[in-house]
Amino acid sequence: MANTILVGAQWGDEGKGKIIDVLTESADVVVRYAGGNNAGHTVIVNGRKSVLHLIPSGILRKNKLCVIGNGVVCDPLGLVHEMEGLAKHGIKVTPKNFVLSETAHVVLPYHRELDSQREVIKGKNKIGTTKRGIGPAYGDKAARVGLRIADLVDSAKLKEKLSARIKENNIVLKSLGAKPLSFKKVFAEYDKAGRFLKPFVQNTVVLLHHAIRRGEDILFEGAQGTFLDIDHGTYPFVTSSNTTAGGACTGSGVPPHRMDRVVGVMKAYTTRVGEGPLPTENQEISDLLHGMGREFGATTGRARRCGWFDSVATRHATMVNGIDDLAVTNLDGLDTVETIKVCIAYRHGKKRYDYVPNDAAILAQCEPVYAEFEGWRTPTDKCKSWKQLPPKARAYLKAIAELTGAKLYIASVGPGREQTIFV
Repeated sequence: MANTILVGAQWGDEGKGKIIDVLTESADVVVRYAGGNNAGHTVIVNGRKSVLHLIPSGILRKNKLCVIGNGVVCDPLGLVHEMEGLAKHGIKVTPKNFVLSETAHVVLPYHRELDSQREVIKGKNKIGTTKRGIGPAYGDKAARVGLRIADLVDSAKLKEKLSARIKENNIVLKSLGAKPLSFKKVFAEYDKAGRFLKPFVQNTVVLLHHAIRRGEDILFEGAQGTFLDIDHGTYPFVTSSNTTAGGACTGSGVPPHRMDRVVGVMKAYTTRVGEGPLPTENQEISDLLHGMGREFGATTGRARRCGWFDSVATRHATMVNGIDDLAVTNLDGLDTVETIKVCIAYRHGKKRYDYVPNDAAILAQCEPVYAEFEGWRTPTDKCKSWKQLPPKARAYLKAIAELTGAKLYIASVGPGREQTIFV
């Protein structure tokens, strides 16, 4: 498989967890390179559903090494809880199959409080964050005042640095009307988590370069999607990390010339969670998908906003990420639709856009220009091969791949591993 970066080509929630799980069969190492536990990857194996927030999806397969890279912001309590949850289901997480970067930054309680309070202050202009503290944690990282995993696993360092940070942040929290945090309580919880996690902590940059020299195949697991990228997304309605392919290099320490290909994951339609523009949003398709029990967030349970496929966005994502191959998920979600629309351009006043404008206010005012495709009106979830797919479904997949500008690689017709068609 060589070294592969897997990214979301839309606004996140594209079904990356399932595709990662499928591709992991051919990988030796799986690396999570950005984001925090605001992301949720849902994987269904033998009918059992697993929702992973921090640990790479490769943990569900034997003899795979899973790595949380330096670009991740890690909530230690959430990570310990996730590891304990996997153990209850018979999945052992040990230092032999899971490694945590010593330079990943730590999400702390004041980050979550700040996240929540800032959303309250913004009111109708809120971003719609998961309130997991991700943005404030990345803010501390950029301001050079964050705590890293290396600090967490050293009780003396943790005590000194945490004391100073809580003292400073309590002043801010009180000014926002929030309750101050107890240093004693927070230190006790995080020191305990640090002692639990210490055997898993390593210099992951060195580890990954050793793996490359041994000729091992590495899969770099993205979180969220292209249009939630802090630089290339619909700012300010974005996450606080680089979710695009470039983030795999900075978030892991593996340089660009060691990357072999980029796989972009996109749904056969479009969804987004939280606030911000979604040009193709459509109530009819939202009602259809929600009525099927689909499109509810793995992390928050929030109903996702749904719309028709937006090829302007996915074409832009191909350009930004250098996407080589496409994995199209949730094709079966359109099985009952009579006429399927695809956005091929935006119109804003007299101007036509063939790319995503950087100004979120302009994007929010854009009207989609649609092409229409005839639906196949037959179930696809039992299809095992490309030839078994209805001709109209194949035509639709070919069309959206061509509009996106990358090669169709995978068509997914359900959440199970077996519901994956390699084209």
